[in-house]
Amino acid sequence: MHRRRTPNNFTYVSSCVKYMIFLLNFIFWLFGGLLIGVGLYAFVDKWQATGLVKVETVYDVILNISLVMVIAGGVIFIVSFAGCVGALRENTCLLKFYSLCLLIFFLLEMAIAIMGFVFPHTMQSVLEEQFTDKIIHTYREDVDLQNLIDFAQQEFRCCGLTSGGYMDWSKNEYFNCSSPSVERCGVPFSCCMNATDISSGLINIMCGYGAQEFPVAEAAKKVWTSGCIEIVRSWAERNLYTIAGVALGIALSQLFVIYLAKTLEGQIELQKSRWIT
Repeated sequence: MHRRRTPNNFTYVSSCVKYMIFLLNFIFWLFGGLLIGVGLYAFVDKWQATGLVKVETVYDVILNISLVMVIAGGVIFIVSFAGCVGALRENTCLLKFYSLCLLIFFLLEMAIAIMGFVFPHTMQSVLEEQFTDKIIHTYREDVDLQNLIDFAQQEFRCCGLTSGGYMDWSKNEYFNCSSPSVERCGVPFSCCMNATDISSGLINIMCGYGAQEFPVAEAAKKVWTSGCIEIVRSWAERNLYTIAGVALGIALSQLFVIYLAKTLEGQIELQKSRWIT
């Protein structure tokens, strides 16, 4: 919308609000483009390496990190672009779309947060039921997912996902005790307490071999035995106030941006009505 100046050069539209919205969304627009680029590069690289990328079900998409990056980047790119253009061109339709998207994101985040804080055990059960078999089964088939699992197991000092802990790896075709693989009855090296040799600095990928053949007390001497979902839930409970503070900060930031968008939208409408009268 091209702003027409009245003789006294007065306008209801605040330049401060307008360019603040533009600058914030321009940064997120660049970030969304970066996510799309990195995600596409990872997706194409994986496709060229394996010759096949499986996307038959919703779980295949959710557990495909490169696709998640592309989708998340695409959403951020589109929404922030609407905010940029809506603010710069003073387009109320784009600003309404932008504020509506932010409100939907805010409500979804609040729903997830409430489920996580109020019903932690229910959330844990849902995650274990819906994702355990799929994640364990696709380990080694998806390099990105494998690296993510190894990172999580090393950082949180856990093994497997459910309350079954290290025995979850019996569901993987490579670590199953009936497998002809040399890794039969074992667990990934990321489950080991001391996977890296201090003197050489090399990772002992065989440190988890045969771990499933031992009872929990014996296996606990060499590998982590607790499932990662339970460990992460316990960690979240110990750091509840910190997580709540960060979540509150993000929520207030989103509400502030929605307020700015609605304020600019109201100012534009007021300026339009002034032109008419």
